[in-house]
Amino acid sequence: MVILSLVSCSFSVFSPPISLRLHLPPVTSLCSHGTFPASSTFRSQLQPLLISCLNHREPALTFRCSCLSSPIESGSQIESLFSLFRDIGFIEEETEMILAKNPDIKSTSLDKIGARVASLQSLKINGFPLQGLIAKCPNLLTSEEFDLVISFLVDELEGRLDPELVERLLSVVDTSILLSFNQKVRLLLLHGIPKEKISHVLNKVYLNKLLYQKSVEDIERLISFLEPFGGIGIIARRPVILNSDLDSQLIPRVDFIRNLSGEDDFATGTVLRRLPAILSYSVEHMNGQVEFLKSFAGLTSEQVFKIVHVFPNVISTSKERKLRPRIEFLKECGFDSPGMFKFLSKAPLILALSENNLSHKLGFLVKIGYKHRTKELAFAMGAVTRTSSDNMQRVIGLYLSYGLSFEDILAMSTKHPQVLQYNYTSLEEKLEYLIEYMGREVEELLAFPAFLGYKLDSRIKHRYEEKLKSRGENMSLNKLLTVSAERFSKAADNIEMICL
Repeated sequence: MVILSLVSCSFSVFSPPISLRLHLPPVTSLCSHGTFPASSTFRSQLQPLLISCLNHREPALTFRCSCLSSPIESGSQIESLFSLFRDIGFIEEETEMILAKNPDIKSTSLDKIGARVASLQSLKINGFPLQGLIAKCPNLLTSEEFDLVISFLVDELEGRLDPELVERLLSVVDTSILLSFNQKVRLLLLHGIPKEKISHVLNKVYLNKLLYQKSVEDIERLISFLEPFGGIGIIARRPVILNSDLDSQLIPRVDFIRNLSGEDDFATGTVLRRLPAILSYSVEHMNGQVEFLKSFAGLTSEQVFKIVHVFPNVISTSKERKLRPRIEFLKECGFDSPGMFKFLSKAPLILALSENNLSHKLGFLVKIGYKHRTKELAFAMGAVTRTSSDNMQRVIGLYLSYGLSFEDILAMSTKHPQVLQYNYTSLEEKLEYLIEYMGREVEELLAFPAFLGYKLDSRIKHRYEEKLKSRGENMSLNKLLTVSAERFSKAADNIEMICL
């Protein structure tokens, strides 16, 4: 039986392939795969027999043995590979197709293949995604080019990338391009992108552009150019900037904003940090927005930039659907160009809110008594741009539930427009404290509606409780809350001394 097995085994003692003539007994019992365990004991025992056979030639069947040291293991290697692929989820036919696409798998150590699969699983690629990735890129299991990238993802990035991003990265057609991936990501980390945000950044960029079209030097130049204006912070908020061309896109756009600012780098940086997406608009588009505000609203370039500085989204707002009708509204309410500039500097959101949003709020304002085409209505509209229609409706209902009339609400909001934009829950707590704990009348708010804008715990409660200690509870709301902390402290001490 030992001699029969020589038909499927060969050893490194042969250099070129050598033909052996072996005499086969009439009855044989070959194993189904024709393999033996690859133990060193077995090899040492079998080698003398093989050498003896070389010198003993008899007419028989002729077999050819090749000079390999591993084929004795090839049967078990293939069986183990099929077993490994079954564990991943492949059926036998699929495994055969993968081995046909990448024959190197057969000659690669099982330990290495198993380690590569384990690394992919540690990156949260399991089940169907793992099967799909291997089926699409079977060289992933053997190619040395993947070693550095996968170890970088596992060890340096600590498996922080989203599995979908890893799949896209490892399925690139040209694997040689992956060699620059580590450098590019390290560059972003070096300039200040936190590791916990790197997946977000890479998910937002066009990965093919970053890999194929952007060199490490290109990325370095881009970051350096943006450095005076916020640099890596802008990129962290708007990663797609990395895909922009520095010379034809970013430099002209930043220069346009900088020129509009009067070459103020700090102010330019403020605009870019507030709205990094502004860099996605062409110079032609930005210039069209600026020229419209100058011609239709009568603003100067300096005034336009001050509005952009406060509210950069004006650059993205539709001229015909929003800017034109809102500016016409302000003109109807009696604003000239200087007045319009002051109004828009304080309430620029009126230019960007939807028509449905503004129409609901306008309806509430008219209901409580504001007149059409008046500056008072415009100021009230400006004040409620920062609250939702639902919150505004609940606030008005809350005032009514405490006994105030529409006329009272109108008087309060005319004197202090913010009373219509305060958070409903916070406002309810302040009204309850005013009535239940301070024992005051709700009508006191007509004289001092700004009371509702102070913080309940740190200002209202603190001041009131301090006054209770010095028997000064009858002080007006205005004096109670508006005097400075120093004067309030001295007044409380004086009252306490008089009482003593």
